[in-house]
Amino acid sequence: MEEKLTPVEARVLGCLVEKEITTPEYYPLSLNALVNACNQKSNRDPVMTLDEDSVRQALRSLSDRFYARSAGTGGRVAKFEHRLQETFNFHRHEIALLCVLLLRGPQTPGELRTRTERMYAFDDLDSVHSALNLLMKRQPALVAVLPRQPGTKEVRYTELLSAGHSDSSAAIHSQDATDAARTPSLNDSTRLAALEAELASLRQEVALLRQEIDALRSR
Repeated sequence: MEEKLTPVEARVLGCLVEKEITTPEYYPLSLNALVNACNQKSNRDPVMTLDEDSVRQALRSLSDRFYARSAGTGGRVAKFEHRLQETFNFHRHEIALLCVLLLRGPQTPGELRTRTERMYAFDDLDSVHSALNLLMKRQPALVAVLPRQPGTKEVRYTELLSAGHSDSSAAIHSQDATDAARTPSLNDSTRLAALEAELASLRQEVALLRQEIDALRSR
């Protein structure tokens, strides 16, 4: 993957995605509206205090990567929109997860399910795992599972577009999960995280097989 997004670029991109879904009547966003979105105190981690110059610079960088652009609205005030759908052809559940990861950093599947409700309603945790698995299996991977932290029960997932929250040296990509689980040098929590990622993938495959069997029976 090309050079990682900076924390400011990740915040700007995440805000464009969020506002397109949650407040489409105000989208694309003016520079002022985008600055306000970036500096929100709710649904942001960390909370930032960005000025127009830093947001404008981030927009230029995102435009160079084909992640964002100026929207031709015909008005006097310039407005901006993201281009992730054109670049990655996301499903709705994928982009909701990536958006929340960009805005709030590494999170557990339970946290992701709760925090994506305004953008996409996941039926259960298995459906969250399935969507995360799709993002991990992309080439290059856009999400990875992090080793379990000491004293915690759940693993966290991180996005891989930015360098702001990602721990690339510790993250386990889904395509490497099985091999990682068999590597003696990894500690127990890391192996368990890898196995859980693999289990989520297997659950998705079983669910798809059940759907195909039900469809055949209905005929």
